[in-house]
Amino acid sequence: MRRSSHFRAALLALMLGGCTALGPDYETQPVSTQDEWTEAENPLVDAEGALDPRWWQLAFADPVLDELVERALQNNLTLRSAGLRVLQSEQQLAIAIGNQYPQQQQISASAQREQEKGSRVNDYNVGFNLAWEVDFWGRFQRQIESASAALDTSVANYDEAMVSLVAQVAQSYLLLRTFQDRLTIARENIKLQEESLRIAQAKLDAGDASELDVDQATSLLYSTRATVPALEISLQQTKNALALLLGESPQDFNKLAENMGVIPTSTPAVALGMPQDLIRQRPDVRAAERQLAAQSAQIGFAVTELYPSFSIGGSIGSNAMETDDLFSNEGEVWNIFGGFQWNVLNYGRLQSNVRLQDARFQQLLVDYQFTVLQAQVDVENSIVAYIKTHQQVKEYRRAETAAQLAVDISTAQYQDGLVDFNTVITNLNALATQQDVLASSRGAVATNLVQVYRSLGGGWQIRDNRDPVDLLPAEMKEAMKQRTKYWEGVLD
Repeated sequence: MRRSSHFRAALLALMLGGCTALGPDYETQPVSTQDEWTEAENPLVDAEGALDPRWWQLAFADPVLDELVERALQNNLTLRSAGLRVLQSEQQLAIAIGNQYPQQQQISASAQREQEKGSRVNDYNVGFNLAWEVDFWGRFQRQIESASAALDTSVANYDEAMVSLVAQVAQSYLLLRTFQDRLTIARENIKLQEESLRIAQAKLDAGDASELDVDQATSLLYSTRATVPALEISLQQTKNALALLLGESPQDFNKLAENMGVIPTSTPAVALGMPQDLIRQRPDVRAAERQLAAQSAQIGFAVTELYPSFSIGGSIGSNAMETDDLFSNEGEVWNIFGGFQWNVLNYGRLQSNVRLQDARFQQLLVDYQFTVLQAQVDVENSIVAYIKTHQQVKEYRRAETAAQLAVDISTAQYQDGLVDFNTVITNLNALATQQDVLASSRGAVATNLVQVYRSLGGGWQIRDNRDPVDLLPAEMKEAMKQRTKYWEGVLD
């Protein structure tokens, strides 16, 4: 019964002479978002402000960071790879568009000479063949729709690569500055502890202290010195990570990172926008939605395979025994044909394929809904991390001030013989710890701020709707054109 109904539909379409696209037409799927952010009332966030495309400039105002980001956008190899995938998707779309035109357009020619029993026969042929599968059911139309949505997906993936790259460069740079700050603090504490050791040794020489004081001072000094190599390892590894992001060798990048610096101070208020903006801002959300659209077209394509395919075509040419007669009217030959093919014996397999494609669509719909939900969670997590580390810094700064005062007072009292040296050692150790924790927390505030902007999907907007292919290096495009001439007009 199903086969007969499909057959009647096929005959009706033929009689009407029209074409239709079978399967579902894609409609943007609704997804739920929260009304506002949990921390919307916190003074550290601006729930109504618009996201700045160059948020790192607004947030940190650091010329070195600005330079690093620009170099990464120009030279990062992962971003280039994403741009080349966009180029591939563009060509896939071009192929899909070309499939709607006659699939066979062929010029042929042959020459044959035979001899049998002293008789020689010549046969010359030249002709042009044309065959076209008529797109009655929208088979090729659905392929174009799918390829177009796949192209949109690749562009969104490129934008996601940009967002990730900018955030990684910023976080790596801030981490580099944090390690540099911690190294400076460690070396300053080493000097302070060396002075304490000198005082203890002087009092021992004067008979006013015991060897225990000197041993305690020596132990603390060596312990603090031991932290320096570990920090230097982390610093160099961070430099190497930045070099990779910039598409440079570690040796070349080290020249840029020779100068010590402080952790950039971030602006307190963060422009978040509304949760609904994530669907437009986050490239991974757009990519998930476009994958859904591409799969919807695949359902329609699978449905078309249940119906017969109709082809028309013909050929025109000439056949002669002598070359002089090849283009004469007497040698003219031509034919016109029409036909159809129908996989009636594979109906079970074809129907299963329709169900398969629909199941994939439903899975991608669930994935899309999850991506939107995950995006909201990412923002909420990054906001609370930024706010709380901001509060931590305030408390650690008070603790560091108190620790410094305790060191100053206990050192003076030890010199006057009012306290034992163990008090000085305790305060020196506490100061070193508090200063290191404060530096780490200041770095955490900055990196958490970067994560906020990353979770919001900031950074790709600087592309200004330019085709990612246009952003590929000129030397790369020139090399491709040198390899094959068929890029002319595409990579110009």
